[in-house]
Amino acid sequence: MTRLDEQCVSPHVGMAQHGHLRLDWRKPYRTPERVRPVAWTCACRATVYELCQGGGRAFLRRTVQLDGGHLVNETPRWPINEARVIWMALLAGRAR
Repeated sequence: MTRLDEQCVSPHVGMAQHGHLRLDWRKPYRTPERVRPVAWTCACRATVYELCQGGGRAFLRRTVQLDGGHLVNETPRWPINEARVIWMALLAGRAR
């Protein structure tokens, strides 16, 4: 379940639930269409997730904030409505 702290304006990802969906995280690849984040989690955590869309498709981006930089991975592209369902599952801890 997502929650908002007094100082945080973006949602936090819920704890992973038993039997959660395991997402296929891959190295980012260049896409010919413009892609923009439309939703994101709070940056107060070491791992930040974004729901990105462009060209009629959507995907999740995961950024792990490290001392020496950032590690970025993305899921495959899905139809926008399917990606929104997976985004909600991620926030609820039913996907990771």
